Amino acid sequence: MDNYHITKKVNAWELVKEGSQRASKTASTKAEITEIASEFLQGKTASLKIHKEDGTIQEERTFPRAADPRKTKG
Repeated sequence: MDNYHITKKVNAWELVKEGSQRASKTASTKAEITEIASEFLQGKTASLKIHKEDGTIQEERTFPRAADPRKTKG
């Protein structure tokens, strides 16, 4: 499973694959990069960690949803 992170840089939000030096995608807003990331990760098995501006993790998503290792109802 690939791991991706959405992080804030000086002038943009970036989608970066863990271990990579360059961003896979960039956008001017967090909402925009989150939508772009969801489309980009469709059909892939990946984990997406969405960070706040201060660098802490706000949310984690798994693609596809069925690949989520946590067994939760709902």
